[in-house]
Amino acid sequence: MSGFDIRPATAADWPAIWPIFRDIVEAGETYALPEGLTSDEARELWMIEQPGIVVVAVSTRPGDRDAVLGTAKVLPNRPGRGAHVATASFMVDPAQHGRGVGRALGEWAIAWATDAGYRAMQFNAVVESNTPAVALWQKLGFEIIGTVPAAYDHRRLGPVGLHVMHRPL
Repeated sequence: MSGFDIRPATAADWPAIWPIFRDIVEAGETYALPEGLTSDEARELWMIEQPGIVVVAVSTRPGDRDAVLGTAKVLPNRPGRGAHVATASFMVDPAQHGRGVGRALGEWAIAWATDAGYRAMQFNAVVESNTPAVALWQKLGFEIIGTVPAAYDHRRLGPVGLHVMHRPL
């Protein structure tokens, strides 16, 4: 990776993750999460405990060393008999787009889930108008296996579909 490392997130990372989380959710273009979450409410949603893992991509560049550039979480898609399929969520600081942070987090998540024994990875709600994310996941081997029409209320575009994307591991 160029200019950043990926490592497990700690509680001390939350103050740097929170503005990324807040701004992405409030933009209303990619996450079906409630608006107006407090930092504590958002932390409960993002900073999962076992099973699973939360990671951060942190800068290794002089001048912004250890700055959080993005974050991801990987966990079982469903409990019980569905726990052999992983799911993941990703957030990259919009100011860091184009550095390869999202791709690196995606590759890391796939490798981690494979090593953890998951048999597949499924994304349940990829906003169809989020074409950069859709293209990235397809490059990383995910297929759109269905689209729920008008399931996401996009802030600018109104109702758009949510793709279900899947990849064997």
